[in-house]
Amino acid sequence: MRDKVLSLLGLFRKSGKVVSGEFSCEKAVKEKKAYLVIVAEDASDNTRKLFSDKCRSYDVPCFIYGTKSSLGKALGVAERASAAVLDEGMAKAVISKLL
Repeated sequence: MRDKVLSLLGLFRKSGKVVSGEFSCEKAVKEKKAYLVIVAEDASDNTRKLFSDKCRSYDVPCFIYGTKSSLGKALGVAERASAAVLDEGMAKAVISKLL
């Protein structure tokens, strides 16, 4: 199951529909461009709380999933604590694998 979620995120990143990193994800949520936020299980408590609160207030689904290392590897970058999906259809595809 994890492989499918991470594979989808990697594929969507190649299409330019995923941003990663705290600043980019928070900006996407605030600008109402994010349809889904994934936060790594091993992200700091502050980061997890930030995205939990921010996503709740902007009505964006937020899931705790994977590790910083696995998320970064799937996205083809260094470790990442967060990623945001910027396409509604793609977000639904990932959410269906998470539920």
